[in-house]
Amino acid sequence: MKINPNGFREYDARWIFEKDIDMEGITNLGKGLGTQIIGHTKKNNPRVIVGHDYRSYSEKIKKALSEGLVSTGCKVEDVGLSLSPMVYFAQFNLNSDAIAMVTASHNENGWTGVKMGIKKGLTHGPEEMSELKEITLNKKFIQGNGNIKEIDNFKEVYIQDLIKKNNIGKRIKAVVACGNGTAGIFAPTILNNIGCDVVELDCKLDWSFPKYNPNPEDLKMLHAISKAVKENNADIGFGFDGDGDRCGVIDEKGNEIFSDKVGLLIARNLAAKHKNSKFVVDVKSTGLYLNDKILLDNQCQTIYWKTGHSHIKRKVNLEKALAGFEKSGHFFFNQPLGYGFDDGINSAIQVCHLLKNQNKKMSEILNQLPDTYQTPTMAPYCKDEEKYEVVEGIVKEIKKIKENNAKIDGLEIKDILTVNGVRFTLSDGSWGLVRASSNKPSLVVVTESPVSNMRKKNIFTFIDNILQKTGKIGKYDQKI
Repeated sequence: MKINPNGFREYDARWIFEKDIDMEGITNLGKGLGTQIIGHTKKNNPRVIVGHDYRSYSEKIKKALSEGLVSTGCKVEDVGLSLSPMVYFAQFNLNSDAIAMVTASHNENGWTGVKMGIKKGLTHGPEEMSELKEITLNKKFIQGNGNIKEIDNFKEVYIQDLIKKNNIGKRIKAVVACGNGTAGIFAPTILNNIGCDVVELDCKLDWSFPKYNPNPEDLKMLHAISKAVKENNADIGFGFDGDGDRCGVIDEKGNEIFSDKVGLLIARNLAAKHKNSKFVVDVKSTGLYLNDKILLDNQCQTIYWKTGHSHIKRKVNLEKALAGFEKSGHFFFNQPLGYGFDDGINSAIQVCHLLKNQNKKMSEILNQLPDTYQTPTMAPYCKDEEKYEVVEGIVKEIKKIKENNAKIDGLEIKDILTVNGVRFTLSDGSWGLVRASSNKPSLVVVTESPVSNMRKKNIFTFIDNILQKTGKIGKYDQKI
């Protein structure tokens, strides 16, 4: 049996298939998960929804995982080829006890993984992942008698749920890009049926991802959407990741809008109708939320929290927030807008509502926000065994700079947030972030300045210099 312990990450499990985990390892993961579910639900035969993405090996991995679940006594209900939000939705619609979605999301071909959850609308957090790791690696499995049942055509139930709740009433020409990932058989249909004129881009399923990874933070994908928007005179461009729980947005001029700003625009659009609402955003997100006039005028509160879909989901649930937004493109809408989980297609739908309600072009809506200069999310390689230690060292160094009243790019540090890595804010509102990636051997670096592009770059240079001195940093996935 092969199962690399490092594959148990903060809030999901991910491995390079065959190199880090084999089929027996997957089956044991299923046994561990089944044991965990039974322990939490106190049921001998809990019902578990399973689904898989379109990678060439995902279906057989799902079968091996399901065998492990069944051996513990779980009753597996298989909804087939799925998006992650479709599996989350199934837990509500079918009132099941837990879910397990086989996907590596936006990770490169060769990766596999599982997103899991027990409480409706939530996925495993660090505590649940630690527990699952301990059960699985030590083979503390229970024995039981379960079974597998296929749920036919559940895809249509999910599609119709989104269509029925969202009639835009305005024809919006939208480029819909799916990077040849699973969203290609969902997003065009849904968006077309709510009122969009859809221009499909790389929507044909192809597990080899021949052009680029389906990742709305990937510059190759964003550039392809931009080109298609301009060529087709589209009103908007949407890019979906491999399992459909994230959405990236391009305006009618072909400009990328970072997802944290898209979230702010949606929050502003919702604020008047939903006064006194709470919004949760991750630490990578723009600082504009805190002083936004429309949010403040409608007594809305913004809470900055840990990056990661599991963390934000839980915080949205705990705070009974109307919505949560991540810079990566995970958006979470509570009732009446959604079920609290991240769904990239519902996020695109909320942008369509924004376009309809404002009756302006996307660039005009964006221009209502103050100017800021942001970097994309940048990820330098750092070993899983070393990344948290490296970040801990960075936190200490930033704190020391503040204690000594030292300056970064000529400015003192005004505030330090350490809820997830370190986010330091300078006296002019510019900020930088360093944290450990939750799902890959890398760090995450983001900077923003409301003042100038140069300050944004200088803060990045400052961070990069510190990182390079550690001797534990490899190549960046992308740099400014």
